[in-house]
Amino acid sequence: MSFKTLLTNLPEIIAVILAIVYLLLAVKQNIWCWLAWILSSCLYCYIMYSVGLYMESGLQVFYIVMGIYGWSQWKQSKSDTVFEVFTWTPIQHCFSILLILFLTIASGYLLDQFTQALLPFWDALTTWGAIMATYMVAKKVLENWLYWFAIDLISVFLFASRELYLTAFLFFFYLFIIVIGYRSWNQARLRDV
Repeated sequence: MSFKTLLTNLPEIIAVILAIVYLLLAVKQNIWCWLAWILSSCLYCYIMYSVGLYMESGLQVFYIVMGIYGWSQWKQSKSDTVFEVFTWTPIQHCFSILLILFLTIASGYLLDQFTQALLPFWDALTTWGAIMATYMVAKKVLENWLYWFAIDLISVFLFASRELYLTAFLFFFYLFIIVIGYRSWNQARLRDV
């Protein structure tokens, strides 16, 4: 890799490193995960916009806001209340999945009709799924890891199609960490029961 290529890819390289730090800290339920999340999201906002994934770029703005929200939720739990991992009911999951699908179809259609967005429906699906999963992480809903697995599996192919190979590899790597995260959070939930 030439120096020029390295400089061109430097934002993606740093974003990938910060994203890995985020996930490893999230598995351990370490509040500093949110800072890594916010910094990575700032870089990815620029990266995704530059490759025509507009929903993914907008998602990064949401991630920054949710990073602040997640930090405040987790910080509050350290101070005065117990903030335990819990699960959603099947009805809550049905509602969230239907909402993701509705928003995917609506925004995918709008992107397809009114922008030059590439892969608008896949971009919308991963975006809306990630929004729901992010909310679940901030609330410490165990099944967030399952949502992330599906989203990240699709994202591997989405990012590879845009030649974001480091990011595609990151999301492939995430699949393994997600399994560890699910097990870790589930053990914490079972201890708290």
